[in-house]
Amino acid sequence: MENNNNKKVDQLKQFTTKDEGQPLTTNHGLKLTNDEHSLTIGERGPTIMEDFHFREKMTHFDHERIPERVVHARGSGAHGVFESYGDASDITMAHFLGEKGRQTPVFVRFSTVAGSRGSAETVRDVRGFATKFYTEEGNYDLVGNNIPIFFIQDAIKFPDLIHAVKPEPHNEIPQAQSAHDTFWDFVVNNEETAHMTMWHMSDRAIPKSYRQMEGFGVNTFRFVNANGEAHFVKFHWKPVQGMESLVWDEAQKIAGKDPDFHRRDLFDQIEAGNYPEYELAVQLIPQEEEFKFDFDILDPTKIWPEELIPLRKLGKMTLNRNVDNFFAETEQIAFHVGHVVPGIDFSNDPLLQGRLFSYTDTQLIRLGGPNFHELPINRPVCPFHNNQRDGYGRMTINKGRVAYGRNGLQNDTPHVVDQKDGGYAHYQEKIEGRKVRARSVSFEDFYSQARQFWLSQTPVEQEHIIDAFCFELGKVETIEIRKAAVDMFARVDRAMAEQIAQRIGVSAPDASIEQVADLPPSDAVSILKNQVPILKAKKVGIIVDTNSNVDDLIQSLENEGVIVELISDKQGMINNREINHTLDTADPVLYDGLFVAASFTDVVQNRKMQRFADEIFNHYKALGYIAFEGMDKLYANAPGVVTAPDEFINALKMGRHFDRTDATG
Repeated sequence: MENNNNKKVDQLKQFTTKDEGQPLTTNHGLKLTNDEHSLTIGERGPTIMEDFHFREKMTHFDHERIPERVVHARGSGAHGVFESYGDASDITMAHFLGEKGRQTPVFVRFSTVAGSRGSAETVRDVRGFATKFYTEEGNYDLVGNNIPIFFIQDAIKFPDLIHAVKPEPHNEIPQAQSAHDTFWDFVVNNEETAHMTMWHMSDRAIPKSYRQMEGFGVNTFRFVNANGEAHFVKFHWKPVQGMESLVWDEAQKIAGKDPDFHRRDLFDQIEAGNYPEYELAVQLIPQEEEFKFDFDILDPTKIWPEELIPLRKLGKMTLNRNVDNFFAETEQIAFHVGHVVPGIDFSNDPLLQGRLFSYTDTQLIRLGGPNFHELPINRPVCPFHNNQRDGYGRMTINKGRVAYGRNGLQNDTPHVVDQKDGGYAHYQEKIEGRKVRARSVSFEDFYSQARQFWLSQTPVEQEHIIDAFCFELGKVETIEIRKAAVDMFARVDRAMAEQIAQRIGVSAPDASIEQVADLPPSDAVSILKNQVPILKAKKVGIIVDTNSNVDDLIQSLENEGVIVELISDKQGMINNREINHTLDTADPVLYDGLFVAASFTDVVQNRKMQRFADEIFNHYKALGYIAFEGMDKLYANAPGVVTAPDEFINALKMGRHFDRTDATG
C-alpha cells in the first residue's frame, strides 16, 4: 500500500506547477504582451474573431464546471407575461414592443453569481435577472443583473474576476462570499472595479426578495427603427412593489435559518396570487450624441445617470406561474445576449462583445451539445428552419435529403429573406482603426461615479456601506491588501476610508491620495430615497397564548394582503385558530413585523419571546405588543414600536425604522 501511495504522489508531481514569478503565456506556451484588453479595431471598436488569446482564455473558463453553471449556479425561475404599454416603433422594429396591449410570454431566472447550487441565497452578491421573451420573431434574451454596472470593462478579464471571488483554490473556502483575500487582491489591483465595489458594499447586494429588486441590462445595446435610425439603449426593470433590502445581520442569520429564502418567497407569493410585477424602461441616446457626455457610454463600469438621460417606460412584466419541474425549466433554461430580434442590436461595449461569444460556448458544455435550443424551455414559439443537423440531444426530425444552402432539389429553401420581410440586419456602423490591444482613454476615470454613488446615498445607506467594507476587509488576512483597499477608496471619500481604516486596524489613507471631484448626486441609485410604502405580501408573526384576542388585527392585516402566521409555546388550536409555529420552529428574521399578544407563565418561553422581539427591534422592523410585561421599559418611545393594532399596520407599511438609535442592526 505504501508503494502505491508513493506512485500516486509521483504521478501528481508530474503535473504540479508553480506560476509565481513566471511570464504569462497561452496554454501552448506563447508569451503574451497584454492580458488587459481584447483585440479590437481601434480603441473603441468591436472585438475581432482573430483574437486567439481571448478565445482560448474564455473557452477554457466557460468549460471549467460541469454540470452546474460556473456563475449564476444558484437560481430560481418563473413564467409570466410581458404587456407593451404602447407603440415603440419610433425607436425599434421589435414586434413585441410595437402595439399597445401586445402580450408576450416570458420566463425569468433570478440568481446569485458567486455561489454553487447548494449555497445560501441571502449572501452579499450581485443578483442575476435574466428574461427570455418568446416573441413572434424568435426568442429575445435580456440577460442582466440587479446592479446596472459591472466590475470590469473588458470581457477578457471576466475569468480573472470570477477566479478571484470564487472559493480560494487551495482550500475551497469561503463559499458564496467575497470577504476573502483573493477577491480584494483583485479589487485593489484593478482600479476599474471601484464603482461596482461601492454598489457591492451597498444594500443593493442583499435584496430582501426577488420581487423587490431592480434589474438592468448592464451593457449598452442599440435600438434601430424601420428607417434605420439608431439609439444607444440601456435596459431597466423597475419593481412595482418598490425596492427593499435586508440588513446584514439579518441576511447572515437567514442564510442559516432558511438558505432557500428568496426562492421560497418567489414560489409562495406566486402560488398565493401575489404576482411580482416589473416595468420595463429604457434610457436612449441618439447615435449622433455618442460623445456628448463626460463619461464613455460604452463603458460597462459607468451608469447613465437618470437625471441626465431619463427613462421611457415600455411595458410591464407579471410573473404569474411557477415551474412544473425545477430542473427541466429553471436549470435547463439557456440565455444568450446574442438572442435578439429585429430592432435590437449591439454596441462596441467591450464587455458585451465578449459575452456574445461566451454564452453559446457555455451552453455547449452545460447542456451537452449544440441542440440546447430544442429543450422545451428554450424552444421559440415561432417556427425555426435551417440546415443545422445532428449533434447531442437532437429532437427535430428533418424530412428530405437537403441539408445545405444554395440548392436546387428543395427550391433553394430554407432561404434568407429581406429586412422588410422580417429578416435580421445588423446596424451598419462605420469602423476604422488599427488592430490593437488597448482601451480608449475615455474609459480611464475609475472614481468619479464611485463618489457620485456615495454622495447619492442617505446617511443610513452610507453607514451600511462602511459596515460592509469593515466586515469584508476584516475577513482579509493579508494586512497589505487591507491597507491598499483603504488607500484605493480614499479616492472615493477620505472620511469614509478613514473610518474603515480605524476599524480594520490599518493606518489612515496616505496623505498624497487625492479624493476625486464631486459629481451631482443621482437620487435614482438610492434605495431609501425611492421606497414604496406597501403592505401587500408582507409577512407578520403574531405571538399568542390562550388569553389572546387578535381576531380584529388578523382580519385587518389580511384585508391588506398581509400574510399572518400565529406563533405560540406549542402547536395546536387557540381560540379556533391553528397555530402555525412554535417559538422554536419560527424565527424573527423570516418576518417583516411582529405583534406580541401573549405572556407565558413559563420563564423560558418568555425569554424566547423576548429574543423574538429583540431581533425584530434590532432589524428595524415594525413591533407591536400588548400584555407583555417589561416591553415599555425596553422599547419606550422607539420609532415603529406601538401598542395599538392600527398603529402597528401603519408602522408595518412604512418598512424599516432606521431612526432607532439603539438598535444593533
